[in-house]
Amino acid sequence: MAINLQKGQRENLNAQKFTIGLGWDTNVSSTGASFDLDASVFILGANGKIVSDEYFVFYNNTKSPDGAVNHTGDNLTGAGDGDDESITVDLSKINPAVKEICVVITIHDADTRKQNFGQVRNSFIRIIDQSNTELVKYELDEDFSIETAVEFGRIYNKDGQWKFEAVGAGMKGGLEDYLKKYN
Repeated sequence: MAINLQKGQRENLNAQKFTIGLGWDTNVSSTGASFDLDASVFILGANGKIVSDEYFVFYNNTKSPDGAVNHTGDNLTGAGDGDDESITVDLSKINPAVKEICVVITIHDADTRKQNFGQVRNSFIRIIDQSNTELVKYELDEDFSIETAVEFGRIYNKDGQWKFEAVGAGMKGGLEDYLKKYN
């Protein structure tokens, strides 16, 4: 049975191989433009920075060099039930320099399209093991009326144990702002 987390809660991950599922629905936008939300993964070392440029995994770089993190593809609409985008993780392959995996969702061209996370609902991040059992889930319930990017969660290594933390921290900005933060 899945553990439903609240913002800031942490839980041990007892799986080496799992899928991070991300989902959302968008409100009908008065801007007339469709929404394109993008999942990105920042794979960080002990210094809190990206291990190298290749450890930034997103729709244009779908696999980390160690083969541990794989983005399964960009969903341009978010239509339908369930996971809109997913990322597979195999911690048995992870580079030993990696201490943290941050999962961020951004709205593509948010400023141009006049969109923000206040127009997005039913957002969640969940971790599913290889037998398709949901281990943890965090439903984002804040109203981010000006934010155009949200760090949904992070997986981190503490004393040899991998854990998941429900972060839910919004930012007015985009992918470039997160690149500056983690580079």
